[in-house]
Order: sequence, then C-alpha cells, then structure tokens
Amino acid sequence: MADGAGRPAAPFFAEVACGPAAAHWIAAADGVRLRAVHWHGPQTPKEPVKGTVLILTGRTEYAEKYGRIAADLVARGFGCATLDWRGQGLSDRAHDDAMRGHVDSFAEYQDDLDALIAHVDALGLPGPYHMLAHSMGGCIGLRALLRGAPFATACFTAPMWGVLMRPTLRVAAWGLSSASRLVGLSHLPSPGRSATLEDAAEAAEANMLTRDVESFDWVRRQVEAHPELGLAAPSLHWLHEALHETRALSRLASPDLPCLTLLGDEEWVVDSKRIGDRMARWPGSEFEVIAGGRHELLIEDAATRGARIDRITAHFARQAGS
Repeated sequence: MADGAGRPAAPFFAEVACGPAAAHWIAAADGVRLRAVHWHGPQTPKEPVKGTVLILTGRTEYAEKYGRIAADLVARGFGCATLDWRGQGLSDRAHDDAMRGHVDSFAEYQDDLDALIAHVDALGLPGPYHMLAHSMGGCIGLRALLRGAPFATACFTAPMWGVLMRPTLRVAAWGLSSASRLVGLSHLPSPGRSATLEDAAEAAEANMLTRDVESFDWVRRQVEAHPELGLAAPSLHWLHEALHETRALSRLASPDLPCLTLLGDEEWVVDSKRIGDRMARWPGSEFEVIAGGRHELLIEDAATRGARIDRITAHFARQAGS
C-alpha cells in the first residue's frame, strides 16, 4: 500500500513502540532502501507547531526505540521524524551477515540523511528543522551541519565524536582495521565487540547503559518480539570508517549553529574527552555534564526523560525564536 502521494508504506511495530506512527520506504541516492518514520504534531494544537525534530539514531538503533521520546516531543508541540540508517533496523542491510553492523563509507550516511530531509520536505512537515542526534547519529549530524544541512538548531546526546578505547587498543584498532582491508577480511567482526544479539544484550546490561531497568527491558523486549530490528557486532571495516571519520571531524572548526550537548559523567561508549574538546571550541554552545548519567540519556524513567526533553525542547524553542 501507499499513501496519497504514492509513497510506499513500510512496517512499524506500534505495539512495542508506545503508540502509532507513519512509516514509508524511501531511497537514498544510490538506491539503498531505507525506512523513514514520522510522528505528527498535535492535530488541533493550542499553539502553532514549533517545528519538526529529526532524530538521528545511534548504531544498532531503529525507529521503534524512539517511540517514547517521539511521544514526549509531540506532546510539547513538535513534529518528529527519523529513519533506520542503512545496515540496521528495517533498512537494507549492507552485509551478507544481516546481523553484522557494516557500512562501506560513513559518507553514505549523509546520503541517507539527505533522503530523510527530502522525505520530510515532501510530507510538508513544519519547519524549522531541529536535530536531535545520539551517539553515532551525533557523528553523522556534525558532518551534516558542517556541510550546511538545513537545521535551525541541534542537540547531541553522548555524540560519537570519538570511539572510546585505551590508547594502546586504539593503535591496534587502526592497524588491524586497515590491514583487514588489504587482505580482504574487513567483513570480520571487530575484536572486543559482541558477536551475537545475545552477547550484545548481556554486555549492555553488564555495562549499564541506563539507570532505569524498566526502560532497558522495554528496549530488549522490542528486539525479542521483532528480531529483524536487531544488530550485533560492527565489522572491522565499520570500525575503520568510524575511526577515520571521527578523526577527520576533530580537525574541523565547529559549525555556526546553536548547539546543546548532553553527556553523562558515567559514559563508557564514546570518548568524553573528544566531546569536551569540541564543545570548548563551539562558540555560543551549551554543554551539560549530567551527574549519574549513562550513555542512554533519554532511555530513562518518564520523569528523568521528561526533564531532559524539557531541557532540549526549551533549547530548540529559544534558539529558533519560537
């Protein structure tokens, strides 16, 4: 089936996502099929819709994981849209092993984002556009801002502006990921990373991504109900591309755009030092380190999540002049 504009409908698992959304298949410039999802703002708002938030998700993530966050944003007067990046969620998988996280080049993620922006434009969702980018989505989002993507404001939560690893392991990771390309083994999983969905869940639980057990279990139940949403270890090639892109971004000046970045002081996934370095040279930006915060700053209990969403949407409204 398709909507009135001929956009083919895509699945969306509302029963595990805290409410319905509209999902469509869209295509990147190279023909890769992507799933785009959007949530409307209030149909009869008491005040004008304040714009549309484009959620740029992290590695392994998918639209349903953001159902509660999208509901919070809609309740505060914003439209909301996201997509599954190539290689994850219901978008085309980039590796023969569907559970292996892989991308040929991080530049391809920019093609995906361009396709989402064009889709949101075609839907007529209201501007201005605000970016909410998490983890790997923060890496993609920063590159997008530097190339002039049409966002009025941006918020990053635990952005992947550096991959956290010990200095000795970083040297080994560069060497191994580079050598694997030369000998045709870059499809293999990255060392020290979970190789199966079960291992990934155990590792996430042991390392405590969130302080809220219910929220963590809610996300885990989504993948148990719909295993096709899941993703396990990244490939060595993905690791090489991530290291290359984050290093390249670290050498560039910050974009001229209002930015809020939130980081937990118990972060263990991304490089907190790189984030601090970036924010120290982003004029006019706001940087908040959250005591007791972990990597999943918005996958928390309703009160904690709501307070952080209030902080984010106040930034969007203030900077956009709403």
